[in-house]
Amino acid sequence: MTDLARIRNFSIVAHIDHGKSTLADRLIQLTGTVAERDMKAQMLDSMDIERERGITIKANTVRIEYPAKDGQTYILNLIDTPGHVDFAYEVSRSMRAVEGSLLVVDASQGVEAQTLANVYQAIDANHEIVPVLNKIDLPAAEPARVKEQIEDVIGIDASQALEISAKTGLGIPEVLEAIVTRLPAPKGDRDAPLKAMLVDSWYDSYLGVVVMIRIIDGVVRKGDMIKMMQTGARYGIDKLAVLKPQMVDIKELGPGEIGIFTASIKQVRDTRVGDTITHEKRPCAKALPGFKPSIPVVFCGLFPVDANDFDDLRDAIEKLQLNDASFTAEMETSAALGFGFRCGFLGLLHLEVIRDRLEREYDIDLITTAPSVVYHIHMKDGTMRELHNPADMPDLTYVERIEEPRIKATILVPDEYLGAVLKLCEDRRGIQMDLTYAGQRAMVVYDLPLNEVVFDFYDRLKSVTKGYASFDYQMQGYREDKLVKMSILVNDEPVDALSMMVHRDRADARGRAMCEKLKELIPRHMFKIPIQAAIGGKVIARETLSALRKDVTAKCYGGDATRKKKLLEKQKAGKKKMRQFGKVEIPQEAFINALKMDS
Repeated sequence: MTDLARIRNFSIVAHIDHGKSTLADRLIQLTGTVAERDMKAQMLDSMDIERERGITIKANTVRIEYPAKDGQTYILNLIDTPGHVDFAYEVSRSMRAVEGSLLVVDASQGVEAQTLANVYQAIDANHEIVPVLNKIDLPAAEPARVKEQIEDVIGIDASQALEISAKTGLGIPEVLEAIVTRLPAPKGDRDAPLKAMLVDSWYDSYLGVVVMIRIIDGVVRKGDMIKMMQTGARYGIDKLAVLKPQMVDIKELGPGEIGIFTASIKQVRDTRVGDTITHEKRPCAKALPGFKPSIPVVFCGLFPVDANDFDDLRDAIEKLQLNDASFTAEMETSAALGFGFRCGFLGLLHLEVIRDRLEREYDIDLITTAPSVVYHIHMKDGTMRELHNPADMPDLTYVERIEEPRIKATILVPDEYLGAVLKLCEDRRGIQMDLTYAGQRAMVVYDLPLNEVVFDFYDRLKSVTKGYASFDYQMQGYREDKLVKMSILVNDEPVDALSMMVHRDRADARGRAMCEKLKELIPRHMFKIPIQAAIGGKVIARETLSALRKDVTAKCYGGDATRKKKLLEKQKAGKKKMRQFGKVEIPQEAFINALKMDS
């Protein structure tokens, strides 16, 4: 039984690459939680793709025991969170399980867009925040300037900020003391009915579904019968443990503690993040408020290159969904690509990570269609439909208006690149909402249409600012605009994998660029191929791919000119017939490359 006053629950939040996972490594190492021989860099990043890209994707937790200077031993539950905007969902739910946060800021880079977003989530969750300046050993570090910036931009007192280097271990003992002295202890009543929050769940091939919980009130023991309040499902607890990265079995979990249990649950779908867990016989009166479910923002089609791999793809997607509740998939068919899945993601990095995992862990070659967003189609009969795939657009005579999702984008950029960023946002139909300065850097807030952002906005932003800009966004809701569906026709046949929603004013330029690109990518055939971009029945752009030609008059030496004419007419008729029945083969890379459009 652990005294509540000796427990501290905290998370580490920061922008990408400011050193969260390295700081977690040092805390684990200094307290001897993991034996020296088992230590490795980024201890808590367990997926191959996390280690390879050097990013955190899943929030991970560890329990550390720390003998403090006051002679007491404290239990510290640490949650290491992702820094990337696509995984902000992981951050928001980790915040609810803890009482305080270490805000890590790079002492040379200063406050970035994602630092702001993550701190605001911590403030929303009423956290006590301890600022930590990392990478203090770098020659470019300017702690005084960064402290001032934290106070100006975020508005929290940074006079007591800790100065550390997570890489060398400088200042880490002070961090541990600050956690004990400056962060609050959890509250909870041991004798009240059990009330626990489901923080996360994942699938383990030996144990089944593993569920991570934070106990608010009451006690849970091995063998207890529990009930999930949202789903009403009942389970018996088989195993209780805490993570010291490895599982260590324990007899009971009391208030304020974070631990895991298994209960012969078959599917991760049966465990909803944010659900309240209580005893079956003695339930708590009121459920916890829970979280908003994660809403996929970007959709794209995933199709196997070889149609025979479809069953493998289905199995692989089902397995990935077990561990990632924010990834959705449903079956779809396409005339050009055969059977596949329409998948929803939280952003483009999420899409790339899932695609890489499918290709690498399950060895499937994939075709990815153009990423698109969900549009709201308001029909004249007063109903509203969600449009996930531009190919399913209903007849425009029945449509009253089309609304598209908008986002509020916050961009932090050094002064000299501000002009280029403003031009990029204006080109993408952005509406400027705010422009302020924090030292040498401008903070621009724009209202942008999401479909202009999902494509290559982030890459363009990085290239026009030489990588110095940082970008973060939140969903703002839907707004009506002049949107049309642009279809691409190759040899008079529509290619549904290339159809997309565009703004009416941009459609002509977009269509022309697309046709020119396809003309380079599609190989020539024996007959000429028209490539057209059309809106409804109106063609707005056209390119013609000329035919490969055989010289049929080569064997005519002199003689009457009508002989030549007759052979050419015969060839012309043959080509016409061939074009009527001929199939145009569009190579796989044409789909991918046609979509990478520069504005």
